[in-house]
Amino acid sequence: MDSQDSIQSSKLGRMATLVGTGAQVSFNYLKHYGRTAVGGSDDRTALHAENADAVYKTFSKLKGGPLKLAQMLSIDKNLLPPAYAAQFSQAQYSAPPLSYPLVERTFRREFGKGPTEIFETFSRDAAHGASIGQVHRATLDGREYAVKVQYPGVAESLRSDLQVVKPIALQILGLKERDVAQYFREVEERLLEETDYAMEMRKSIELSDATAHLEGIRFPEYFPELSSRRILTMSWVEGMPLDKFADGPASQETRDRIGQALWDFYEFQIHELHQFHADPHPGNFLINGEELIVLDFGCTKQLGDDFYYKHFRFLDPAMITDPGLLESAMDDMEIFLETDTPQQRAEMVKVCLNSISQLAQPFRHESFDFGDKDFMESLYVLGSANRESPALKNLRGQRGSPHGIYVNRAYFGLYSLLVRLRARVKTRLPDWIGGVPA
Repeated sequence: MDSQDSIQSSKLGRMATLVGTGAQVSFNYLKHYGRTAVGGSDDRTALHAENADAVYKTFSKLKGGPLKLAQMLSIDKNLLPPAYAAQFSQAQYSAPPLSYPLVERTFRREFGKGPTEIFETFSRDAAHGASIGQVHRATLDGREYAVKVQYPGVAESLRSDLQVVKPIALQILGLKERDVAQYFREVEERLLEETDYAMEMRKSIELSDATAHLEGIRFPEYFPELSSRRILTMSWVEGMPLDKFADGPASQETRDRIGQALWDFYEFQIHELHQFHADPHPGNFLINGEELIVLDFGCTKQLGDDFYYKHFRFLDPAMITDPGLLESAMDDMEIFLETDTPQQRAEMVKVCLNSISQLAQPFRHESFDFGDKDFMESLYVLGSANRESPALKNLRGQRGSPHGIYVNRAYFGLYSLLVRLRARVKTRLPDWIGGVPA
């Protein structure tokens, strides 16, 4: 992949680029509406393809918040028109890396030295380029290191980037800003944390130490003395990306072991630590032999006890058979508004009942076969039905806690990875479900 020799790092320059792309998207919509008004087809396939290409090219060049947002949206294909899903899915794996002079500039700003003045060897070409930074391979005193270097300007311009990206995202998703303001604030807060590599270092050490006892899990070693707010150094680890492993010839026994390690990793973090790795895309996991290697703790989420118990209360099997209990739980989660009619409440209870019946299936069994093709397809069908539901389309207002965004993202990503692995996993409800919280 060709490298970028420059990146727009000034706030005004980045805003101008994003505004230009937003204007192009709006103009394309106006052209489409004009053709439709004079008797043309309302088929938006070509419109979405043209806009998706323009938006992704801009996000890819600017990197940072815009590209990270594309990555997040691409995890659930039901959120986006197919053209956007296809373009944005590229953000899960790689982005054009920056050229070496820009990397050296970041080192001199952070350490007052170039990479080769700190390491014995340092690869001029990036081993991997992503949304917030890129990874280079280095050696020192006989050890190999992975050095993540943040792209210039992405931290300083993230808030302004998101303010300009927001109208584009809302237009793609068909949402109103007044209904999603608190959710965008949650996303902004997590993305700001991802630009602080010193914080990522602390969380990486904390969470890897807390989960190191789990069977089949391994983590890189982290080196604070070779790191800063914009550079993070860890040990180089060999392995096959999880998606390539999953698509390969691995035995069912090995798939099951990797899948169990992945399931246990998330369940322990969420239900024991109430803090978890919230970026479950394939590029953040490697497979070496029968071990799962967990990379990149840049995006993590801490859950307060009050939200945790209210949210996971929906796993209680009694919710399926007792509509009154389900409605009470939805009230506790502030899903209903005072302006909702009895009919709207009844429709939302019906949608919620159908959703938890599908999403909680893995918890209803001692073990669950994620190789069942019908399972993930049923979730896609559910998501599509909910998106097109007249009852939900007409709802307005901010409903439910923004803390649920990253919990839902973690589980949808986890389910997607396990389905790709075709793993059979031992599952169970958290001990407190159906009783008094511990």
